[in-house]
Amino acid sequence: MSTITSTGPRKALGRGLESLLPSARPAEPPVAVPLHGQLVRDLPVTEIDPNPYQTRTNFDEQALNELAASILVNGIVQPIVVRPMDGRFQLIAGERRWRAAKKVGKEFIPAVIKQVSNEQAVEMTIVENLQREGLNPMEEARAFDRLSREFNLTQEQMSQKTGKDRVSIANLIRLLRLPEPVQQAIEKGELTMGHAKVLLMLDNPEVILATVQKIRTSSLSVRQTEELVHRMLAPQAASGQQDAPPKRMVDPNVRAAEEELQRALGVRVTIRDNKGKGKIVIEYASLEDFDRVVETLSK
Repeated sequence: MSTITSTGPRKALGRGLESLLPSARPAEPPVAVPLHGQLVRDLPVTEIDPNPYQTRTNFDEQALNELAASILVNGIVQPIVVRPMDGRFQLIAGERRWRAAKKVGKEFIPAVIKQVSNEQAVEMTIVENLQREGLNPMEEARAFDRLSREFNLTQEQMSQKTGKDRVSIANLIRLLRLPEPVQQAIEKGELTMGHAKVLLMLDNPEVILATVQKIRTSSLSVRQTEELVHRMLAPQAASGQQDAPPKRMVDPNVRAAEEELQRALGVRVTIRDNKGKGKIVIEYASLEDFDRVVETLSK
């Protein structure tokens, strides 16, 4: 019977143990791994700078702590998105994950690195936040206004890039016309988007602020606010002091045309005809009506 020496196997076993023991392995730099067709790298948390185009101004501390606790247990499931900037990395999407990772002392965070322009960075930030919701109307309004002013994008282009309805974008940007205290009330959730749309029917800032005070004091609903504003805009008509206008005689063909336009536009339409010349008067009772009429006529 031949004798089997133990020299070879022992060496192999020794090498195997060395490869399995963490203390025996030299520290290796993070490597890039593919995920959904994108290359993900573990980047040092300290080499990442916040997003200067961040549309979110309020980071809920409790929600951030809950995310940090989840990261401790489950790790960071979804990578953040960054771009190279002056030898460091600048956040594009995932600022909450980055902040939470810092809270729990993470040294590295998984990230997708993208080469994008300033405009693309803003767009990606807005889209990411809109998809995750949680932005208040004023944050959305400032974000879209920035796209308009700094990058000369039309509302239609913003709609295509973000997937948000053009009329909604227009309504959001209009919020920036309101006095600053009213914008702050919207941001805090003290006034709804519905209240804001009604307030935009008023031009005078002092009147708007006085109306907001009435909304708060009487806890007015959007419908009640709308009725209040209509009374303010047409006090005589609301009180019945104004005599009813004489009933006008309308040619049946003109009346038919009026009714057809009203069905198409969804608002009151009056045709003033005088032997083939005249004018078409389109009335609207709210900003939603106005936007719908403009959109319909633009098609």
